[in-house]
Amino acid sequence: MKVQIIEHNGAPEYAVVPIGEWQALLDRLEELEDLSEARAVAAAIATGEETYPYEFVKRLATEEHPLKVWREYRGLTLAALAAACGVSRAALSQIENGKRSPSVELLVKLARALSCDMEDLIRAGRAGNEAPTT
Repeated sequence: MKVQIIEHNGAPEYAVVPIGEWQALLDRLEELEDLSEARAVAAAIATGEETYPYEFVKRLATEEHPLKVWREYRGLTLAALAAACGVSRAALSQIENGKRSPSVELLVKLARALSCDMEDLIRAGRAGNEAPTT
């Protein structure tokens, strides 16, 4: 590496490198940051952090109600989830179809039953997916 050191008052103050070498340094730094992030993700997975398949994540990014996506991902029927949360199947169906908003209490139960965060089950500001009622 060709480096030119510029001194000020007898002490090194700047290092000047050719632009091609500078770009190579930046590229290598980005690779090292990517490796570090990949190792952190691998460590999180090794300690039990859940990962999600592409199709599941893709469905969450659509207009489909997140409650339905999570319920189906966890392999639960409307009836099974309703029973686990102490509500009617019809009530959950109305929520999934955007005709009703869940209460905070119900969101807590749903999140517990689906092993996710309450925030994962709502989409504030989108039609049919309003924030919960209190």
